[in-house]
Amino acid sequence: MQIPYFAEAHHPLIKSLFYHSDTELLTLVQQNPDSGRYFTAIFCRYNPIVYTLIRHSARSPVQADYLFALTWRHIYNELCGLDLNSSQFTKDGLNVQNWLINMTAYCINEIQLPPTEAIHYSLKTTSPPLLCYVEQALDQLPPILRLMVLMSQTFRWSETRIAAYLQAEGETINPNEIVHFLQEGYRMMEEKLPTDIRAIYLGENLIQPGAA
Repeated sequence: MQIPYFAEAHHPLIKSLFYHSDTELLTLVQQNPDSGRYFTAIFCRYNPIVYTLIRHSARSPVQADYLFALTWRHIYNELCGLDLNSSQFTKDGLNVQNWLINMTAYCINEIQLPPTEAIHYSLKTTSPPLLCYVEQALDQLPPILRLMVLMSQTFRWSETRIAAYLQAEGETINPNEIVHFLQEGYRMMEEKLPTDIRAIYLGENLIQPGAA
């Protein structure tokens, strides 16, 4: 079994966090909700363990990749409320690594995967941390824009089909307007991504505070 390669592990923003402990990274995640590098650093540190556990339990590589992404999304959603000083940790002697393994086991047992042919996620195209922040940005779009983006990107609907659906729902929008709305939706989503996530995954230059 080959562990997937994730180029973000070699990005300077991630490499600069190499010497931080798990607890320090967790604290930084919780203290900096507008930054994505700290969660990405945790992902880069532990994705081999998580992937190995998942790959041995999934029926196909496609399902394994999708479950891998869903597991990291679950981890991302749980991290902000994780308290290492809680009785769960002090009583059971847990640490971040053990917690991640437990979360992975939970997802393996609880998440119902669709058939392979119904999965359209590509691990090579969208790394799990980027997926988490893209979905977070998507949730911040106005409802009509979010619906259009989902129809276009998730279901691969054409502008004509999107317009027909919306017209059936009482929205008077033609296909040419759909093109404009989609462009606006993508622009807004990119703006709502953390600046360091745009630097890591989209190649943008990160302007540090106080820089000219």
